[in-house]
This record gives sequence, C-alpha cells and structure tokens, in this order.
Amino acid sequence: MIELGQQAPDFSLSNQDGKLVSLNDFLSSWLILYFYPKDDTPGCTTEAKDFTELTPDFNRLGAKIIGISPDSEKSHCRFIEKHSLSIQLLSDPEHKIAEIYGVWGLKKFMGKEYMGIIRSTFLLDPNGCVAYIWKNVKTKGHAANVLKILKDQNYK
Repeated sequence: MIELGQQAPDFSLSNQDGKLVSLNDFLSSWLILYFYPKDDTPGCTTEAKDFTELTPDFNRLGAKIIGISPDSEKSHCRFIEKHSLSIQLLSDPEHKIAEIYGVWGLKKFMGKEYMGIIRSTFLLDPNGCVAYIWKNVKTKGHAANVLKILKDQNYK
C-alpha cells in the first residue's frame, strides 16, 4: 500500500505515441499521476477534459499530468484526438503499475463484481515522494481540487 511521504514506485509504460515514459522523467517537477478505468467513458472523459482545461495552471506551478489506464496506445490516441486533450496518457494493459500503486481491485456495478481500476490520483513532489493521495475519486471538480492541494503544497 502506498503511503504519504514514501518514494513513489517507479514505472515505465508506453504513452499514446508509443514512447516509453518513466517516473524518473519527471523528477524535479510535481507530478499528478491519475489512474482511470477506461478511455472515452463519461467519468473518464470529464476527468481528462478538466485536467486539460487546468493544464496551464498546473504548468505555472511546475506540475505535469499523466493519466494511466489499461487501454491501448491506439485507444489513447483516439481519446486524445476526439476530446482535444493536452495531457499524456500511459498504457498499462496488464495493470502491473495499477497493482503496484494499489488501485487495481474488486469493483461492483449493477450487482456484478469484477476487477478493475479504482479511480485514484497521486500527487508526487519533485523528489518523487507521495505528497497526497485521492482514492475512489468522484470526477466532478476533482482536477480543481488537485490544483488547490498543489497550490497549498507549494506554499508550505
């Protein structure tokens, strides 16, 4: 289980362009690492569009944004293009990184149980340590809440 203050687990995953992206690529920057279930579904679209809209504000605070889901690179490309997203999306088809971060688990929908991504966000500081964790995220207003917490962290 990931805890506040601990070093975030490293990862290397392909982004929407097939480029390998690792945690080390973001050291010296704040990183918003958010896990979401599926491209182009209502909640995931809201979350991605909200993060995209607030990207200039995150950039001013020295933060980068990455979304991770089990979807393929090709799916990420379509999702980005369809909704004019400016964030980077990583593909975790075997959900290995999701498991390491503790966000792969049992879910329930319409009386059925299945394994999937539990929508979660991690705020990592410029040293790669976990500064804040959101579990079981509700998408409405989430990106703005992350921005508020990041501003608070920057003024500590």
